[in-house]
Amino acid sequence: MDTSTMLITAGVIFVAIFGSYIFFYQKEKRELKKESQASNSKANGNLQLQAYERLVILAERISLRSLVARIPSNGISAREFQAVLTDHIKHEYDYNLSQQLYVSPQAWQAVTNLKEQNIFILHQLTQSLPAEATGFDLSKAILELLDADPKTSLHNIVLEALRFEARKLM
Repeated sequence: MDTSTMLITAGVIFVAIFGSYIFFYQKEKRELKKESQASNSKANGNLQLQAYERLVILAERISLRSLVARIPSNGISAREFQAVLTDHIKHEYDYNLSQQLYVSPQAWQAVTNLKEQNIFILHQLTQSLPAEATGFDLSKAILELLDADPKTSLHNIVLEALRFEARKLM
C-alpha cells in the first residue's frame, strides 16, 4: 500500500469514527432534552395544580360566609365592618396575585369576579342599612341574603370552575 492509499483509508476510518461519535452524541443529546422536557412538564403541572389549590383556599377565605364567621363585628359600625371585610378580601386577593401565572385566564377571571362581586354586595348591603347600623347588623344582613338565595354569591360557581380546571391536570 502506498502512502496516499493509507492516508485515504485512514481518512475514511477517521470520518467513519468521527461521524459515529457525532451521531451518537446528537442522539444522546436529543434523549436528554426529551427527558428534561418531560421533567419540566411534570414540574409545571405540579405548579399549576398547587396554584389551583391556592385559589380554592382564596375563594374560601373571601367567601362572605367565611369572612363573617372569622372576623368579629362587635363594637363597630356597619360601615367600619364593611371596610374591614373589604380590606380582608383585597389583602387575600393581592397575596395570591402571582397565582395567575399558573392558571387559565378563565380561572383567574372567575376569582377576580368573586372578589369584585363580594365587595359590591358588601357595599350594597351597607348602603341599605340605616346609618346607625352596627357590624352585627351587617353580618346578619349578609347571612340572611346568602340563606335566602345561595346563588346570590359566585362562590360555589367559582369553586366548581377551579375544581374542573384542576381535574384536567390530574
